[in-house]
Amino acid sequence: MWGAIARIILRYRIALLVLLSILTAAMFFQARKVHLSYEYASLLPKSDSAFVEYQKFKEIFGEDANILIIGLQDTHLFELQKFNKFLEICKQVDSLPGVDGLISLGQAVKIEGSSVVRYFNTLPPSQQVLDSIARELTQQQLYNGFLFNDTSHVYLIALTINKKILDSPAREGLIQNIEETFNSFAHQNYDKVFYTGLPYIRTKISLKLRNELIMFIIFAALVCAVILFLFFRSFKIVLFSMLVVGVGVIWVMGWMGIFGYDITILNALLPPLIIVIAVPNCVFFLNKYHQEFAIHGNKIKALQRVIRKIGNAIFFSNLTTAAGFATFIITDSELLQQFGLIAFIGIICVFLFSLLLIPTIFSFVSEPNERNLKHLEDKFLRKVITAIIHIVASKRNYIYGGAIILFIFSVIGISQIKSTGYMVDDLPHDDPILTDLQFIEKHFNGALPIEIVIEADSKINLIRDKSFLYKMEALHDTLLNYTEVSKPLSIVEFIKFAWQSHNGGNPEYYAIHNSSDVFFQNKMKRIVRGQNNAHLQYPLIDSTGKKIRVKCNVKDIGTKKMQELETNLQADLDSIFPKSEYKTQITGSSIVFFKGTNYLVSGLFSSVLLAIILITLFMAWLFRSKRMVMISLLPNLLPQLFTAGLMGYLGIPIKPSTILVFSIAFGISVDDTIHFLAKYRQELAHTNWNIGKSVMIALRESGSSMIYTSIVLFFGFGIFTFSQFGGTVALGSLVSVTLLMAMFSNVILLPALLLTLEKAITNRHFKEPLLYIYNEEEDIDVEELKIISKYTNEI
Repeated sequence: MWGAIARIILRYRIALLVLLSILTAAMFFQARKVHLSYEYASLLPKSDSAFVEYQKFKEIFGEDANILIIGLQDTHLFELQKFNKFLEICKQVDSLPGVDGLISLGQAVKIEGSSVVRYFNTLPPSQQVLDSIARELTQQQLYNGFLFNDTSHVYLIALTINKKILDSPAREGLIQNIEETFNSFAHQNYDKVFYTGLPYIRTKISLKLRNELIMFIIFAALVCAVILFLFFRSFKIVLFSMLVVGVGVIWVMGWMGIFGYDITILNALLPPLIIVIAVPNCVFFLNKYHQEFAIHGNKIKALQRVIRKIGNAIFFSNLTTAAGFATFIITDSELLQQFGLIAFIGIICVFLFSLLLIPTIFSFVSEPNERNLKHLEDKFLRKVITAIIHIVASKRNYIYGGAIILFIFSVIGISQIKSTGYMVDDLPHDDPILTDLQFIEKHFNGALPIEIVIEADSKINLIRDKSFLYKMEALHDTLLNYTEVSKPLSIVEFIKFAWQSHNGGNPEYYAIHNSSDVFFQNKMKRIVRGQNNAHLQYPLIDSTGKKIRVKCNVKDIGTKKMQELETNLQADLDSIFPKSEYKTQITGSSIVFFKGTNYLVSGLFSSVLLAIILITLFMAWLFRSKRMVMISLLPNLLPQLFTAGLMGYLGIPIKPSTILVFSIAFGISVDDTIHFLAKYRQELAHTNWNIGKSVMIALRESGSSMIYTSIVLFFGFGIFTFSQFGGTVALGSLVSVTLLMAMFSNVILLPALLLTLEKAITNRHFKEPLLYIYNEEEDIDVEELKIISKYTNEI
């Protein structure tokens, strides 16, 4: 089959190049449709109960993840000139298109009679007037801990961002306008303004993501180009290899356009990943081409033999790599499904491009000269391979001893692994996104939304049902005991606020009222019915009057502590609100995030297991020998265990970005195993089934390519360590370490196992594998391998 493929490629090379060029131009057009994703992609499947409940919550009470928070720290905010400028800035930002509302002390309200009015309908005319308002305002317990912290003098501004703007590119300009406006005010009065909230966090992360996509494509191309030049000492090889890589990147982006996928934090890794994975294909093809040409000096014959002899091995190795990514498709996470599908298609495509373009292009260019072939006689590399052969031949006990020590080391490390995930833990500790969030958390106990809904069987009378109001008061007191949770806000806070106002603003009356005054109760009814006129923008009661919302924020405490918090909080709710009378629910963006992260971790464990099973079955199908499958898996599983153990020792937790490592690395590391065993099987036929000799020849001939490609992969994945996202850094560093270990394992442990277990593994089934072996001694008609013009019959 591969002989026929070789003839087709070389005979119809011009037609195939033209066809590929046309298709690549079409894919480039599709790639232009790909844009940065602005929508929040849930990690939970749509059928998950937590996701379903959250969607119901949003239908009733609206978005909870569209609040941008701005913090100022100032002990002299209430100086007339400064405060009036503050009011003007807030008014200016409130009028920006895309800002649906703004809450700050400038929009604070009070109750006069039965009406809710603002403190600052106009600018205070004098410092005396402002001081009087400030004294009254800072006595209002509703705002203390919500809009200001009276001990640290930190003041909050909360902006509600329009959902359509939030899910579009326009949010970048809006956030920039908001920052410029407040920064201009801060430049005159403060050292720093603090920004946080999910709209701000997601916008800034998406901008970092876009910048990194471009950076990683450039870095990956440069790193691979430099390594290729160091290996082959040829600009032509670098240029044409980068052409193969470039076509692969265009097709990957084109497939994303065809499927309608946008760039996410995962999909952004695909172009540089394709570059890193495509280059080893070029290395194997070109290294074998040079080896063949050095033997007989016939360019066309060498190119044809490259396809016939290693085309199948490279295909199967790419298939195992693609299978490692394809396992993500089985998860219920939309992000991972997109990533796995495009990666699978992309890897198969770059194999086809390597198979087509390398032989075709090099059939046109001049023959390799002595300088181009010099790398085949690289003294340092030959010394390394000779040393490996010596170790494999005479030091196998040391190899097995080292493997056992490594296994024990890994198991101990694995026992120390912890599982957790934070919403912004992927950022550096000094990143402004993280430090600003921590500042707000320090002074207000959280900035990430968590919501509680209490539902009664019938409409709740918030005026006369003292029993329910005292239950709500007990819940508020309980929530205040949680240091991870901010001050709660509910309609009950307004009732307490009204009672305080009714009693002259005395803070001691910020409590559940005990008045039977009909006038006050009627006033309260109007206030409750007009909750939205309180300028707090948060619906706190549903239209039926049966559901009461308690709005809080929570610190970014990690998935493990969030799970504990949810469990403890649910227990408190059950003790305060009997299940026979009330239904309680904990939801919000933070709850969906932590449950989604846990769900994703569970799904990724399944994908890792599936990757191992699929590749094991594939190896069994390929080599037709159970024993050979076991031998081939051991050198690839040991590096996985080592990496997992390293995570335990270094305190790197199990989270989505780190679990990705194992499926990706396992699929790639098996490539070296396939290449080595294919060459080993080939040499068995030439050495009359002399296993020892076959292993040594396979090491000499395949060892260099295995080392070359492992170096490319090590440094290729290593570029991800320059990311600003900790998850990407962990992915790059851990995959690099795993693949480096896999290289040593495949060039040392695998040959040692073959030599030790030679009689047990080389049976009649292994003699007839699915890897077709081309016989080098087969008589080749050189004339038949020349390219003949179909029009002139000239060579």
